[in-house]
Amino acid sequence: MTRSATLRDVRRVVFVIAFIGVILSVLVGGHAYLTDKLVVATDLPGSARAIVAGLIATGAVLLVMQPLSERTMPPQVGRWIAWPASLWMGAAFSLLIGFLATDLLRALMGAAFPGADEASVAAARWQALLVVGLAAGAVSRGWWEVRRGPALTRREIHLARWPAALDGFRIVQISDVHIGPILDRRFAAAVTEQVNALAPDLIAVTGDLVDGDVRRLALEVAPFAALHAPHGVWFVTGNHDYYSGADAWVARVRRLGMTPLRNERVRIEHHGAAFDLAGVEDHHAHLVSSAWRADVAAALAGRDTTLPVILLAHDPLTFKEAAPAGVDLQLSGHTHGGQIWPFKYVVRLSTPYVAGHYRVGGAQLFVSRGTGFWGPAMRLFAPAEIVELTLRSPDEAFTTETSDGGG
Repeated sequence: MTRSATLRDVRRVVFVIAFIGVILSVLVGGHAYLTDKLVVATDLPGSARAIVAGLIATGAVLLVMQPLSERTMPPQVGRWIAWPASLWMGAAFSLLIGFLATDLLRALMGAAFPGADEASVAAARWQALLVVGLAAGAVSRGWWEVRRGPALTRREIHLARWPAALDGFRIVQISDVHIGPILDRRFAAAVTEQVNALAPDLIAVTGDLVDGDVRRLALEVAPFAALHAPHGVWFVTGNHDYYSGADAWVARVRRLGMTPLRNERVRIEHHGAAFDLAGVEDHHAHLVSSAWRADVAAALAGRDTTLPVILLAHDPLTFKEAAPAGVDLQLSGHTHGGQIWPFKYVVRLSTPYVAGHYRVGGAQLFVSRGTGFWGPAMRLFAPAEIVELTLRSPDEAFTTETSDGGG
């Protein structure tokens, strides 16, 4: 084994240990905080105290069991753990945000924090009632968004180098579908039906198709074999595809009729004109795999630079390398648009590209909010979407083009 390979292995181990450490710290600390705010500070009587503390503890256990069930149980069994764990994750997140926000407000107002006296206990109970009510509303709204399914987002994007013969070329993008312990073959079939009904010229699947081992989810993704478009169904890996075994899933999606682009490109010809379609591995592939990493240079090497190029890359951060490399348009996902408000502002700390359309010089980026969901079974002010992009040549009126820069 070479020194560089050894260092990569060490980095992967450190990454996994650090990731698990952070998750456990958040899990334990978050549930301890909720217990303090809902049980201790409110000085609940015996039976209520036991019930609320028991519910919080059960939620914590479910969150630990959920990833284990994904890997050890058949999907139809694991869902009995995954669903309540997912709902509790959303509820716990909403409660944490509510208590942190109201605690901050109290601090800014100079109010005393609850103690053992009667007035403090009463204030803590009012705070708990307010936060629980707001959390219940957020969870209900977020659950309704999930049950509604992905909406159709239609956008026109004008590209300076797009040939007039290709004006009106339509790409349908799905991303972050996350077929796994919760979203199953019924969801896959519904998405497939929606996409095919649009009759696109090309379909782009920009990563995180699955959450789980291919042996457990092979039947769940089977409906995607019906996806079809005249210029193909193209796939790039996402970070969750890597967590789930990227090489095995790449082999599976080939059998489903999708064509993976692994740091490579193809030429798409239509109506006598052409463009390059390129795809790269997930931005963080090297943290999981010793064989693969995102390589924009390899994907673009040797191409005819007079042709426009569209890049499929799961992580929008790839745009920082792709834009100066001459990419005309990059299609990405990964962020879920934040998925649950106000988490989008946390996402902005890691990437300036959260959702929607962006420009840097002559390069453009579209970031999908995702077609499914991950983690909490909620979408709050960041609805899931299937994206239909109509590409326009510069001969078209540019005034119709907009840039939302934030979904």
